Amino acid sequence: MPTLLDYRRRIRSVKNTQQITRALKFVSAAKLRRAQEAVFRARPYAKEIRRVLQSAMQRVSEPQHALLEQRPEERILLFVVTADKGLSGPFSANVLRRTFEYRREFTGKELQTIAVGRKGVEALKRRKWTLAAEFLNVSMHVEFQHAEKICQRISELYASREVDAVYAIYNEFKSVMVQRLRLEKILPLKKEILASEESATADTHREGVKKTESQRLAESVDYIYEEPPEEIFAKLVPRYLENEVFRILLESAAAEHAARMTAMDAATTNAGELIRDLTLDMNKIRQASITKEIIEIVSGASFAASS
Repeated sequence: MPTLLDYRRRIRSVKNTQQITRALKFVSAAKLRRAQEAVFRARPYAKEIRRVLQSAMQRVSEPQHALLEQRPEERILLFVVTADKGLSGPFSANVLRRTFEYRREFTGKELQTIAVGRKGVEALKRRKWTLAAEFLNVSMHVEFQHAEKICQRISELYASREVDAVYAIYNEFKSVMVQRLRLEKILPLKKEILASEESATADTHREGVKKTESQRLAESVDYIYEEPPEEIFAKLVPRYLENEVFRILLESAAAEHAARMTAMDAATTNAGELIRDLTLDMNKIRQASITKEIIEIVSGASFAASS
């Protein structure tokens, strides 16, 4: 049976753990605010460049660009974004589970992976997956140069016909308490895909702000292009791809900080409940010990009086 000393040591240990989880919660909250602001700044630009690209593609019957070529999807590239550190609940586990499910759904097709995040890299290497590229320590401080390097590798694989389609699996930031697991097709670009992404972006990223008259007029603007279609797509398509990858990295980073803050908040609460339970059990043992000592004293006094 545990002694009072054992309970005191256990309570002290849990309190130390609680201090760590509380500190990690505050750190994640501070990082979340910055990551959330970066996401909100990136979303409008992503929406506008998607609209411009959609408008340009509608003007040309068959757009000519290496990243717009349509081929049967026999070789697929997965762009998997996970966390570099733990203590974020099921954040990385959800992405990896969806990745493995996707692999089972498309058995028989050649599959390559670009993994972002230490958790994803380690898990995929343990399963002997083919990694076309790996990127570590990206979510700690997302920069545009990270997206450029990833897009360079994606473009090389697609332009050289090593892959026929590119899909991204990541956690999209919805709110502090909610992260939505997304599976998005990045390449090849299609008009209908851009239209569906634009409508989804308008629904999910509205942020509850009522559009002004100038914003509604801007959405109905028709664009006039002076350059030939080849020059337009040569500049616009890579820019669109880089922006999409950058937005995905920002979304995943914000979702990771939110998941870690939520997990550390739950851990802090659970530690407090465990401390209360241990304190209650310790008090019960101490009360039983005091009661036993009183009974022994009373019994000894009664025996001395009778003798």
